[in-house]
Amino acid sequence: MAVKRSSSASRVLKVFEHCAAHQPIGVSALARDLGADKSAVQRDLMTLADAGWIRVAVGMPGQWELTPHVLTLARPPHSTDSLRQRARPALERLRGETGETAYLTVPDGDQFVVLDALESEHLLRMVQPVGMVVRVHGTATARAILPHLSEAEQERLLGTPVTAALREEFHATRARGYAVNDGDIEPSAVAMAAAIVSRQGVPAGALVLTGPVERLPPSRRDEVGKRLRREAEALTQAVG
Repeated sequence: MAVKRSSSASRVLKVFEHCAAHQPIGVSALARDLGADKSAVQRDLMTLADAGWIRVAVGMPGQWELTPHVLTLARPPHSTDSLRQRARPALERLRGETGETAYLTVPDGDQFVVLDALESEHLLRMVQPVGMVVRVHGTATARAILPHLSEAEQERLLGTPVTAALREEFHATRARGYAVNDGDIEPSAVAMAAAIVSRQGVPAGALVLTGPVERLPPSRRDEVGKRLRREAEALTQAVG
C-alpha cells in the first residue's frame, strides 16, 4: 500500500535546501523562488530556526543563513565516511605522485558531490571544495561512473536515450579503467577520473585528478589514468 507523503515536511526541506544554496536570503525571495505562500515559508523558517538549523545573518535583519549545526550530520560514521577515510591515503599518493589536485566524488541523488579533496601545491591549480556539486553532463566523474550503471539508470541521469555512440564510449571507458574531460567544463582544464566499483558492480564514487592542460597533456594521460585505476581498484575492499 502506498504511503502518503508529508507535503509540509517536503516544503520545509525545500526551504532549508534553498536557504543553504542562496544564503543569506529573506522570506520574500524564498517564497518567490519556490513559488510558495509567503506566510507558509515564514512558518517553515521559524520552525528551522527553533530547531537550530538556521539563524538571522549577523547585521542583516530578515536574512537567513545556516548555523554550524548542519555539520553534526557529517559526524556519525556511515558508509561514505568510511570510504572517505579509506580514500584519503590514495588522494595523498595521487597528489604527491602527480603534483595535481586529487579529490573523491560520490553519487548524491541525480548528481555527484565532492567528499574530500587535496589541492595541488602549484600556484596555478584547480580547486574543488568539499561539498561542491558535480554535474552529470560532461564531467570526468560522470564519464567514469555512468558506464557501470544500467542503461535505464544512465538514461534517467542523462535525461536522454543512450545512443550507440555513447554505448561505445562507455564500453571503451570500462575497458580503459578511467575517463577524461579535456576542457569540456572549463577551457584549458583537464580532469581524469576512475570509478570505485564494489565487488557487486555498484559504483560507490570516483577518484579524480585535475589540473591545467599544460601539466596534463595527452602524452601523460595514460600513465596518470593507470595510477587512478590502480588506486580505485584497491578501494574496492572499502565498499564491499
